Amino acid sequence: MKLLKIIGLATIFILGSCENKKNNNITPEKDNLIFHSSKLERKKNAPFSDAVEVGNMLYLAGQVGINPKTRKLPKGGIGPETRQTLENIKDVLELHGSDLKHVVKCTVILATTDDFAEFNTIFREYFPENKPARTTFAADLLVGAKIEIDVIAVKVDGFKDARVN
Repeated sequence: MKLLKIIGLATIFILGSCENKKNNNITPEKDNLIFHSSKLERKKNAPFSDAVEVGNMLYLAGQVGINPKTRKLPKGGIGPETRQTLENIKDVLELHGSDLKHVVKCTVILATTDDFAEFNTIFREYFPENKPARTTFAADLLVGAKIEIDVIAVKVDGFKDARVN
């Protein structure tokens, strides 16, 4: 009986090792990994991509509520910043072949947990039916922002390909 357990464990270990070796050879060319730069002039030299595409998944960088036209955060606190942040996310998703209905995961960072209720009210407007999995926490944010959100979304068949590389 012990011998069968040892053989079974050894088989699992060997098969697991083979799978890990296969995954260690990931390269952008082999796995259709696409890094999307920002179209915004102010972000052209950013040390990160606005979105990274892996297969049919989009991983967006964190967005804050800076209006792309004025390059400023909207006045009025968490409400206007949340709306602008979600509009920025919507724009990046649509640029790369998805939309808010296909967001599967959000990470939300608030400058203070005092803003949670107002943020949540607006969040529900943008995600009325397909509610993504979500993590929310508070931390200091750059540029004086009250909110930052990053998302993971599925690309949608039929969207016009608007890749920006």
